Order: sequence, then C-alpha cells, then structure tokens
Amino acid sequence: MLDNLKILWHQGKQYIPDITNAKVHGLFRGRPVISTEKVNEAELMEICPTHAISSNPVCIDLGKCTFCGECAFAFPGKIKFTTDHKIATNDRNRLIIREAHDEPVELDPLLIRREIHQYFSGSLKLRQVSAGGDNSCELELNACGNVNFDMGRFGIEFVASPRHADGIVITGPITENMAQPLQICYDAIPDPKIIILTGTDAISGGIFEGSPALNRSFLTDHQIDLYVPGNPIHPLTFINGVLELIKKRK
Repeated sequence: MLDNLKILWHQGKQYIPDITNAKVHGLFRGRPVISTEKVNEAELMEICPTHAISSNPVCIDLGKCTFCGECAFAFPGKIKFTTDHKIATNDRNRLIIREAHDEPVELDPLLIRREIHQYFSGSLKLRQVSAGGDNSCELELNACGNVNFDMGRFGIEFVASPRHADGIVITGPITENMAQPLQICYDAIPDPKIIILTGTDAISGGIFEGSPALNRSFLTDHQIDLYVPGNPIHPLTFINGVLELIKKRK
C-alpha cells in the first residue's frame, strides 16, 4: 500500500482528468491560422502534396491536409499551425480554414440527427474498419482507450463485432479490395447507426486521391456524421469530436 502511494506521489495521475480542456505538446500541429500577408500564392499552392491549399483567398482544407507543415516552413509569416486539437466537425465545409479567419472548428448542431444524442449520449460502441489504412490512425484510435485518455470512462468503446456496435469508424482511403467488406460491416450494424471518417486518407483519399486502386462510392451513398482530420489524428481530437457529437441537447 505504501509503495502504491509513493508511485502516485511521484507520478501523479496517469490519466488526463479534464479531456475537454487538455493541452497538447507545442510540437503538435493542429488548426492552422492564415494571415493576410502577401505571398506568391502559386508557390504556396505548389508546396502542398495533396493540393489542400487554394488561393484568392488562401484556404487550407483540413480534410486534405497531411499536416506536414511544409507550407508553414516556407511561408512562416503566412501560415502558422496552432496546438488547437479540436478540429473535428460534422460539416465538410467547416474543415476549410480561410485567410484572416482565426475561428475554432465546431460541429453544426442543426446537422446532428436527433437519434444520435437520443440513443448514444450515455453509451456508444464503435466498430473500426481499416479500409486500406497505413496503421497510423489505427494506432491513435487504440491509444484513445489507454490509461492516459481513457475514452471508456465516457461510455465510448470499440467492439469486435459490428452486430454489437452503434456506428462505424473508417480509417484509410477505402481501397477497391476493402469497399465490399466495409459495406458488409456497415450493413451488419443495427439502426440507427453513425459513420465517422478518421484521418486525411478517409476524408479525402489523402495522397492516394484519384488512384484507380480506390473505391470511395460508399461515401456518396451514406451520410457522414463526423469528420476527424489529422495525419494521423490525435486521440484528443477524436474523443472531443465524438463527445460533442453525442452530447444531449435541448
């Protein structure tokens, strides 16, 4: 008993007490801020490997952004990545960060289906499908349940069977070989159910966008309830996004 108290005294709590107000390390790249500084926009756009940057005005699409930071390195006065990890949303257009608009990324309450907070606010079981992912986002999703983030304390857990799930979490760009298994898994989840796209590859295809090896028709046939950008995602981004999605509203 005394040894356990000594460990607690030296190490403190192993979990993050307040997930919603937690801070991340300064090296983390979260929501970018774009200033009004005049730059060569053609050069700026050319830097981005996924064409996430557009011009007139300069915008960055977080659904395409790999968060490599090359744009901020080349144009430090124009683009700066903050440590704001709350960048999940249910509106695809809200992932587009615009010049001179230093505003947080939020969910649109009007787009949240009523049954989501009606049925899932106290407990949410999710089935994760790696649809051609590189295992980076998958590792971060696994970290959501460790002692640091402890997603299970909010009633949010990953389950092995889609028949026990309330929704599906998709990682990866959705390859041709995974398109049918993804649909089969989704069909096995009982209604009502939700769809969460996790990571740049899942949201836009990332660096594989336009590849003939992909089959993203699943996304055009179903409504997406939450977009969680990142390459890979941060556990805090995922957890806070899901909590905001399922919380009870009047």
